[in-house]
Amino acid sequence: MLDPKKLEDIARQIADSVPPGVKNMAEEAEGKIKQVLQAQLSKLDLVTREEFDIQTQVLIKTREKLEAMEARLAALEAQQAAEK
Repeated sequence: MLDPKKLEDIARQIADSVPPGVKNMAEEAEGKIKQVLQAQLSKLDLVTREEFDIQTQVLIKTREKLEAMEARLAALEAQQAAEK
């Protein structure tokens, strides 16, 4: 789904913004932030770019097949009408 490394980077950036006096709690905060981010992002029903690109290609092929079938059907209907 989402790249865990990106989540870690976001959590680390947030933890790094903590004031120096609170740095000893940064590791615990980073872990909790990571958990919250993962929980919230998992609710969003996101797909990876790779999955999106694959589905885009599938859709393009499906459209091409549909257009070919529509053209073939139109030709068959025209042929049938001409025979009558």
